[in-house]
Amino acid sequence: MAKSASSPVSTRSQKGFDVNAREHLHRYLDQCPLVAIVRGVTPDEAEAIGGAIAESGMRIIEVPLNSREPLRSIEILVRRFGDELLIGAGTVLDSADVARVRDVGGRIIVSPNTNIDVIAAAAGAGLISSPGYFTPSEAFAAIRAGATALKLFPAEGASPAMLKAQLAVLPNEVPILVVGGVTPDNMRPWLDTGATGLGLGGGLYKAGQSVVDTRSKAQAYVAGLSR
Repeated sequence: MAKSASSPVSTRSQKGFDVNAREHLHRYLDQCPLVAIVRGVTPDEAEAIGGAIAESGMRIIEVPLNSREPLRSIEILVRRFGDELLIGAGTVLDSADVARVRDVGGRIIVSPNTNIDVIAAAAGAGLISSPGYFTPSEAFAAIRAGATALKLFPAEGASPAMLKAQLAVLPNEVPILVVGGVTPDNMRPWLDTGATGLGLGGGLYKAGQSVVDTRSKAQAYVAGLSR
């Protein structure tokens, strides 16, 4: 049985995996395997944009830290949606930012790279850690540091065939999220190969985009899951 999404407590299994954090992540990915990346969203827009995304059925929203006042946006989203959505930060490049995200209620830490310090800080804080990787060496280093999931990035430079080869050696317990160049028309090959989820960036949201456009794009992505 999955743990309550409100519980940040982590438990290590004998293999070293963060059991509760992984169950926590699956609680949301099992509802919808798409992660909304809203780079550039502002605090004034956050609630409305988050609402449009939630209406589509997506359950995970990532606010990159190179957005304007990202911590404030995260705080607004957490206050509005609570346990309904999993809210956190992307483009986390410094371990000091992990505590700042946690303090405003963020529960997932996503990075574009395999930064061992950031991964360890997130795991130590009881947060979900999803670092970027591209090679098996980076993947195993991230897992050893305490990663909850792995983010294959940039996916434009990879392929489902490459992911299939990696999955032959990576632990089955570790979710793989594919990020970079994902469109409603190219999701199915990744999922059929074994990707656990997909991160949606500029194809879903660009800074200044209207709520109406965001809702339409989010709905198109969710519809693409059925193709």
